[in-house]
Amino acid sequence: MADFRAIFRSCPSCGKRFEIRLVGKKLVKDQIVRREAHIITGLPSYGVYGAYSVTTVSEDRPVVLDEKDFQYAYECKHCGHKWAEIVEETSRTKPSQSKEG
Repeated sequence: MADFRAIFRSCPSCGKRFEIRLVGKKLVKDQIVRREAHIITGLPSYGVYGAYSVTTVSEDRPVVLDEKDFQYAYECKHCGHKWAEIVEETSRTKPSQSKEG
């Protein structure tokens, strides 16, 4: 099981690089969250003599996020040290795809 996160890491015990192996990935948390997000939109506008500018409009509106926490388990091939890290992955989802009602 190769993982890009493990390539440039070093073992927290022996400090060796390129000896880390991903031994497991487990979903710890999966939830749908509704939040107010600050959305910035650029609107083109034309002025005198064909001058072009962008008017920035910002607003707060609700977005639906799919938040997942994964636990990655690693092992050092050099010294045998084992450890785990929690990584949060967040992505926008459409309200119709949400797991809420």
